[in-house]
Amino acid sequence: MIRCLIVDDKPLAIDVLKHHLAKVPFLELAHSTTDPLDALNQVMKGGIDLIFLDIQMPELSGLQLTKIIGTKCQVIFTTAYSEYALEGFENNAIDYLLKPVSFERFYKAAEKAQFVLQALAAGNQTQALSPTSDKETDHIFVKTEYKLVRVNTADIVYVEGMQNYIVICTPTEKITSLQTMKKTEEQLPSSQFLRVHKSFIVALNKISSIERNRIYIADQVIALGDVYKDAFYKAIS
Repeated sequence: MIRCLIVDDKPLAIDVLKHHLAKVPFLELAHSTTDPLDALNQVMKGGIDLIFLDIQMPELSGLQLTKIIGTKCQVIFTTAYSEYALEGFENNAIDYLLKPVSFERFYKAAEKAQFVLQALAAGNQTQALSPTSDKETDHIFVKTEYKLVRVNTADIVYVEGMQNYIVICTPTEKITSLQTMKKTEEQLPSSQFLRVHKSFIVALNKISSIERNRIYIADQVIALGDVYKDAFYKAIS
C-alpha cells in the first residue's frame, strides 16, 4: 500500500481527490489537510510515501514545500494552472494533474507513482544487501514524459545538460529526461562517470583522446571546463 497525503487549500478539491483515491486499491489515505505547515509536520513525522500537492497555497506554496521536503516522499502536483507543469517536473515530481482532475487521469498518475516507488524500493534493497558497492550500479532509471526508462550505464557515452532537461547519449539513441544534471551526476557511478563541464558528464572508458583541454568522445568534442580540470586529470591518471 502507498500511504498518501492530500494537501490543498480548497476543501472541495480535497474531496475530489479523496473520492478518486478511495477507488484505487493500492493507495491508502494517511491524512488530508488545507494547511501546508500541517502537511510538512506530517511528512517529517514519517510514514508518508506520496503527496498529492496543490501548488498555489497561502503561507507556503507547493513548490516551496517540495524543496523543504526533499527526498522524504514522492510528489504529484495538482493545480489549475498549466504554466507550472515544467517547474513541477524540475522539482522531480512524478506527475502533474490539471484541475478538474478526472479519475482516469488520477489513476494513470497513481500507476506511475506505484512504479517509481517500487523501483526505489528495489534499489534500496539492493544497496542494503551490498553496502560496499555504493553507486556501482549497472543501470539507472530516468523519467521521460510518461514513464521511467531503464538505461544501462555501460551504454551511456555522455550526458548533455540543456536549459530545463538532460539528454543521455548512447551509441543507438538519445534519451531526453526532465531532470537536473546534479541528480544525474548523483545517480551515475563516480568511478565510471565524471562531470567535465557544467553541461556535460562523460563516461571515462568512452574517451578516445584528449587534446588541449578538449575531450574527444564518440563523434563529440567536449570542452573541459576550468572548474573541472583538476578532478578530471586526477581521475584519468
